[in-house]
Amino acid sequence: MDTRGGRAMTATSSGPLPRSQQGAEPQLLLTSLLGDFWYWRDEHIPSAALVQLLGEFDISPASARAAIRRLAARGLLTVSRSGRTTAYGIPARTSEVIIERTHRMLTFGASAPEWDGQWTVVTFSVPEQDRGLRTALRSRLRVLRFAALYDGVWVSPHDLAGPALTALDELGLRSATVFRATEAPGPAPAVTAFDLGPLAREYEQFVERYEQVLTGLAAGLISPAQALRTRTELRVDWRRFPETDPDLPAELLPADWARDRAQKVFLQIYDRLGPLAELRFRQVLGATDPELAELATHHDSVRVAALFAALGDRHPAGDTPFEQAAEARRLDDARRDR
Repeated sequence: MDTRGGRAMTATSSGPLPRSQQGAEPQLLLTSLLGDFWYWRDEHIPSAALVQLLGEFDISPASARAAIRRLAARGLLTVSRSGRTTAYGIPARTSEVIIERTHRMLTFGASAPEWDGQWTVVTFSVPEQDRGLRTALRSRLRVLRFAALYDGVWVSPHDLAGPALTALDELGLRSATVFRATEAPGPAPAVTAFDLGPLAREYEQFVERYEQVLTGLAAGLISPAQALRTRTELRVDWRRFPETDPDLPAELLPADWARDRAQKVFLQIYDRLGPLAELRFRQVLGATDPELAELATHHDSVRVAALFAALGDRHPAGDTPFEQAAEARRLDDARRDR
């Protein structure tokens, strides 16, 4: 979801809560809901209950059913049938992916990375007639969070030589060089490749949008239905930042960088809305299957950290449908943002 743009408000019985101006896609909402309350479960949820859950976000039944079918067709949901009831679940090996991605989402922005003063530099020359290859390369570098210092010179303060070389090899590009280097003082420092202005505004708007939720929480004004909706939309809004923020070292950030404040707001709301949001998830699921509803549970930052630590060496290898779909979406986003 694009968090840019003005603030949209929805008046409720307990006061206004922030709502993104553009609603999230039904598929993204559903995967976020299952990733929040249903991972590491083998049981399947009846399609009628999933439709009702998406109805909490004003998604029509027809749109909800279409989203469910598309997720199943992409291998992101498994399907089972019992009589006339069709149910859906999370594919095998997806739970580890969800844990790792959720842990990354919850910890991103808590601190700036340490820096050894070196840049990873990718230089390339692609003929005009191979513009498709050039576009593909730029998209891959954006996904790796490189930025263009000049047309054929892209930089990152992170040690990304390995991933950059892999991208070049997969694209079959030979007229390119990757190296690690320190920067000599000069009139155009490499950090100018990163246009932080739009990102800074997104962080500021995120804080403005969601700080009022903390006020509502303190006053006890947020209902379970509002909690489920707000927590899920918060998660969807925040997930873009780990993908688009170049995560520069502290030495390269402006003094008034708003990410730290935004991260604290995000984490407080995510953790504090968990119990109320879980209650609503159970209420909606319980209308269709009360026994299944008892199995739903939320995961706060402490629980996710423990699950992540328990993974040990069992980290995702990038070969699950969920990871492949996420990578394809990031490449599509990079192509649109060029």
